[in-house]
Amino acid sequence: MRGHHAGPAGSFASAPGQLRGRALQALRLLRPLLRRYRWRLTVGLAALIGVDFLQLLVPRFIKRAVDSLSAGTATNPLLARLAGAVVALALVVAGCRFVWRTLILGFSRLVERDIREWLFGHLLTLDRLFFGRHPVGATMALATNDLAAVQLAAGMGVVAAVDAVVMTIAAFCFMLYIHPLLALLTLTPMPFLALTTKVLSARVHQRFHKVQEQFSRMTEFARSTFAFIPLYKAFTQEEAQGARFGKLGEEYVRDNLRLATVQGILFPASGLVGNLSLLIVVVYGGRLTVTGAISTGDFVAFLSYLLMLTWPMMALGWVFNLFQRGVIALERINEVLAARPALPEPVATGPASLAGAIILRNLTFTYPGQGQPALREVSVEFGQGITGIVGRTGAGKSTLCQLIARLYPVADGMLLMGGRDANTLPVAALRERIAYVPQEVTVFSDTIAANIALGNPAASQEAIERVARTAAIHEEILAMPQGYQTRVGEKGVRLSGGQRQRLALARALLLDRPVLIIDDGLAAVDLETEQHIVLALREYLAGRTCLIVSHRLAPLQYADRILVFDNGRLVAAGTHAELLAQNRFYATIYAFQRMEEATGEAGHAAA
Repeated sequence: MRGHHAGPAGSFASAPGQLRGRALQALRLLRPLLRRYRWRLTVGLAALIGVDFLQLLVPRFIKRAVDSLSAGTATNPLLARLAGAVVALALVVAGCRFVWRTLILGFSRLVERDIREWLFGHLLTLDRLFFGRHPVGATMALATNDLAAVQLAAGMGVVAAVDAVVMTIAAFCFMLYIHPLLALLTLTPMPFLALTTKVLSARVHQRFHKVQEQFSRMTEFARSTFAFIPLYKAFTQEEAQGARFGKLGEEYVRDNLRLATVQGILFPASGLVGNLSLLIVVVYGGRLTVTGAISTGDFVAFLSYLLMLTWPMMALGWVFNLFQRGVIALERINEVLAARPALPEPVATGPASLAGAIILRNLTFTYPGQGQPALREVSVEFGQGITGIVGRTGAGKSTLCQLIARLYPVADGMLLMGGRDANTLPVAALRERIAYVPQEVTVFSDTIAANIALGNPAASQEAIERVARTAAIHEEILAMPQGYQTRVGEKGVRLSGGQRQRLALARALLLDRPVLIIDDGLAAVDLETEQHIVLALREYLAGRTCLIVSHRLAPLQYADRILVFDNGRLVAAGTHAELLAQNRFYATIYAFQRMEEATGEAGHAAA
């Protein structure tokens, strides 16, 4: 069984080195997007940096105005020119700010869209083993809550980070130009902020990951509740479900508060560092101004640059938080994108002629995590005609159908199609040969015609009606208010169980494929209708292969061959008449079902 699957959510190692490794691997997802939108990013970042440098010129104009006022050389034309320069800078800054907001924030939305499309497309390639381990609600949370975190980090996170770096370096250079020693003294509180950030980084990472996991659990709980709400109502569990959801919500809030406790330290720490630097400038810089080492204008300009430097310090915690959230979300998304279907996909194959029999050779299969095989050493060949499959519950009938439909992997050499090992053929090519009617029928909230034409949307109305007649549902459809344009409601709520199954059968017939598998897909249909359908299938599927799993033996008497399974083994095979004569299990079940039918008919007549 080949293929790789990501580990369960929440399996993050606590070692810093492993955390960094995961983060770097997740960030590689952005490489193709950075190349695709490089011009958008380049122009946007240039506009952002331009805004920062233009803002840094304002204190220089203020310095000239203050110094001229202090020296008594200020004139109205000079002050008007300086004011006009500030207004002109403000207009240019406004234009550049519009450019970077459009381009960089637009980039973040494009990143969100592209990753969502990657995620959705990749999920369509994964198989049942993946979805058996990953709840649908948790996967939905990746495309909503986690992607929102990525979008915010790729947008405002990038803006704030670049803004902080550029503003810090440029403002500090101007401060060095005014007075080097005073500028260096303002950096003395910085080691405290760096140490605080380093200590809290691992805790933020772990706690935010826990928050995301809890949100996934809430999403899955809500999805499953709404999906099966009739069941909860039937068991009067509305209040209990509400209480369970409330408990999940409380845990989510508690996890967020724990995260906020850690994050809450970063912002005050950043503010403390900024205020300590401001105190140093006021005390020491004030003395320098009094002694004439720097002018009053220099002091005012220095304070302006320090305020520009203080904002990046105070925003450091927020920026760090955004990037932590974005990286963790990318890690979670990357786990899904790294998963691979367990079914092997050949790298290269020759011309695939898939016509011919389906052959099983000593097929043994065990579900993951199970100790006992579901099928044991099954060897059989399926050719043209109808093959019935019977057996007790859990005998392996559905497993057999799912393996032939390539829903689970099998070992090499155990499943042959068209004379070739199925593991050497493209999975999609094999599935294109098979129409499959599962036990659990899926009906969409759409029209009857659209449901039947799911696999062939271009099918004509005539073709849709033809398969509906074969499935013995055409007359019932015509009796509905809008006929084939009748909307069936969520999950086909307006249809009976038997109607949903026959609709699914018509959908499979419309595919017009050489192999049809009906996995107990007529269990909700009455016996007479099931017999009618089997007889119709003999004519409709002439020259094709059809497998029908059924618990009722009477309809299968029209099959070309019947296979009897018990405890995962093929224990008997033959026609209906041969099995009645030679297989005690089959004969006993048939007699019991005939007696039930006779009892039911007698009771109906008496009523």
